[in-house]
Amino acid sequence: MRVKSGLGYNPGVWYTRVYPRSPLFHLVRSSPSSFNCFFFLFFIYCLRGGRPLPKILPINLVLQPPHPPPLLPPTPAAPSPILPAVRRPPQSASRLNHLNGSAVDIKKAELKKYIKEKMKDREALLPSAIKNKEKRSAVHAKLKHQKKLEKKKKAKVREAEEKKALELGEEPPARPIPRTIENTRELDETVCKPDDEELFAGNDADEFSCILKEERTPKVLITTSRFHSSRGPAFIQELISVIPNAHYHKRGTYDLKKIVEYANNKDFTSIIVVHTNRREPDALLVIGLPSGPTAHFKLSRLVLRKDIKNHGNPTNHQPELVFNNFTTRLGHRVGRLIQSLFPQDPNFRGRRVVTFHNQRDFIFFRHHRYIFETKESKEPESQGKGKKEAAKTQEKVITRLQECGPRFTLKLISLQHGTFDTKGGEYEWTHKPEMDTSRRRFFL
Repeated sequence: MRVKSGLGYNPGVWYTRVYPRSPLFHLVRSSPSSFNCFFFLFFIYCLRGGRPLPKILPINLVLQPPHPPPLLPPTPAAPSPILPAVRRPPQSASRLNHLNGSAVDIKKAELKKYIKEKMKDREALLPSAIKNKEKRSAVHAKLKHQKKLEKKKKAKVREAEEKKALELGEEPPARPIPRTIENTRELDETVCKPDDEELFAGNDADEFSCILKEERTPKVLITTSRFHSSRGPAFIQELISVIPNAHYHKRGTYDLKKIVEYANNKDFTSIIVVHTNRREPDALLVIGLPSGPTAHFKLSRLVLRKDIKNHGNPTNHQPELVFNNFTTRLGHRVGRLIQSLFPQDPNFRGRRVVTFHNQRDFIFFRHHRYIFETKESKEPESQGKGKKEAAKTQEKVITRLQECGPRFTLKLISLQHGTFDTKGGEYEWTHKPEMDTSRRRFFL
């Protein structure tokens, strides 16, 4: 494409605006043929969308390489002032040796100080930061021993202060209370109080009052889920030995609602369903009859009787019941539901005790036998100076425990009104992940 001469431009000369540092400039400069110039102008024409070209310059003028700036002669540097040389007085050989020795002593002192600091840092190093197993165990044992010695020293000082206060007839200093998650729990409005008349009135009218008042004897039906494992029956057998008047019925293909109807017709007071998953019992469903409620517990940390070291065998006596830390309204209701599984007239001759201990909403189950024994202890009695001390015997009553098993932990998942109903049942309480936002919030 040629530019017409009528436009005021010189015909036969290609015009455009080219920058010397652009790749197109190098393309045209390397081979300034007519084809390359045509392709170059057509490319710019297409980029501008067919609009007229701006103010342009002839290529032969623009393609000239830029002239470098003229080199100026270097300016001479200012002469630096010449300072007069300072001569030091000559030193003797003994003086030089003395100075070198003091420098060596300073370096040795600094090195010793550095080594001591490193040793202190190594002693203060945590065992978890040591990779060598033998060194890590040695450091851990050393720290444990130091803590034990410090604890004993503090205990001796505290005993001496208490003894001195008793001799002077003063009150001994109060022992410090350790800060734990339990005594720093969040305030809960539903915590039961000993003077709560509404709570006692509700206990007289709830679903468990007839059993807890010994108006009705508890009778428990124990069954399994449809697909139970080999460890499930062993756990059920031990539950039958723990809960008096408990009966096992095979589940088969029966629906749970039909089992509830059957238990109501046979005058059962409760149903326990042991759910298994991957050949391991993992949940308990406790249904109160005839009108509920239904509690769903997660079962964990199951240890059977045969796996407990030095275990004992339980007798057929009715056990004593111990319930700890069921302080809220919900915990009180769950505790009464579990309490309704057992008869309320324990036989103290059997010395059996069943414990349900609630701690941080985990219910720990333990089954023990206990015995009282008298133990004689000899204490020296002073009879004055120069005489031997005579031994004085004292008898102390101690209690010994023997675990009978099983051992497991329960975690409440839901509490439902009435008997088991997955479709139309109303829930009193359900556990949700949004509730676990604080470690100091408990619901039981």
